[in-house]
Amino acid sequence: MKVIRNNTGFTLIELLVVVAIIGILAAIAIPQFALYRQKAFDSRAESDLRNAATAEESQFADTMAYASCTDGPTCQTNLPGYQASGGVQIAMTSATSSFTGTSSHANGSGRVWTYVSTAGGLQ
Repeated sequence: MKVIRNNTGFTLIELLVVVAIIGILAAIAIPQFALYRQKAFDSRAESDLRNAATAEESQFADTMAYASCTDGPTCQTNLPGYQASGGVQIAMTSATSSFTGTSSHANGSGRVWTYVSTAGGLQ
C-alpha cells in the first residue's frame, strides 16, 4: 500500500522569520509615524496663524482697527471668519497700525510660529 503525504503549509521556522521581519519593519515605522504626526500638528498651528492674520486684515478693512485675543475661542469671537482648530494655542496682539500673533500646538514639536505684520508676515 502506498502512503500519500501532503507537504503543504509552512514550517514553524518560516513563520518565526516572517514574524521577526514584520517586527523589525514595525520598529522602524512607528517612530517615523510619530514624527509625521508632530509635523502635522505644527502645520495646523501655522495654518491657524495664517488664517488669523487674514481675519485680522479683514477686521482692519471693516473697522480700521486690529483686534486682540488670547486663545482660540476669543479669536473666533473677535476675528470675522476665523475658525480655531483643536489643540492650537494662539494669541494675537494688536497695535494702532500693526499686529503680531503667535501659535503652537500642544502635541507638536514645541515650535512657536510668529506672525509680525510690519515684518512681512510669518517669521
